Amino acid sequence: MSVDPVHKPRNETEHERLDRQLIELLQGFRVAVTGVQVLFAFLLTVPFAARFDKVDDTGEILFYIALFGAAAASICFSTPVFQHRILFRLNKKAVLIRRANRLGIGGGIALAVSISAATTLIVQTLTADRWAVVTAAVVVALCAWLWFVQPFRDRMKVTRTNGDGDGDG
Repeated sequence: MSVDPVHKPRNETEHERLDRQLIELLQGFRVAVTGVQVLFAFLLTVPFAARFDKVDDTGEILFYIALFGAAAASICFSTPVFQHRILFRLNKKAVLIRRANRLGIGGGIALAVSISAATTLIVQTLTADRWAVVTAAVVVALCAWLWFVQPFRDRMKVTRTNGDGDGDG
């Protein structure tokens, strides 16, 4: 009878585990940073658009929130790469992984703020203000649920079941 792979422990050393976790984190950041860069590039062009001078005070605030959110997300998602280069071969992978995980969560929050503000700005510019509020609420709710609430809920469930918080994931 074979063991279900889900319940089979990995046969790796601590060093191999840290290598794998770092690679997984950096790969995830590569995907996220591409989206952030596209959003950031778009936002950098907005002030030069023909109708930007018609954006009201609320729209300008939304633009700044979106722009600085995208900048913060870009910084958070790229920081682990630069730190890895600087800390290379100094036996600091465990620290780097913990930092990268926190920066990834911070980057996700900043990206959610930026996406919500940018989407709301566009909807506010095109439609009545109430649709902008609905749009903001929907986008914030989707980001919050899919990016944070669901995985944290699963994490809490696993932590209660296993009695530890040292998930591998």
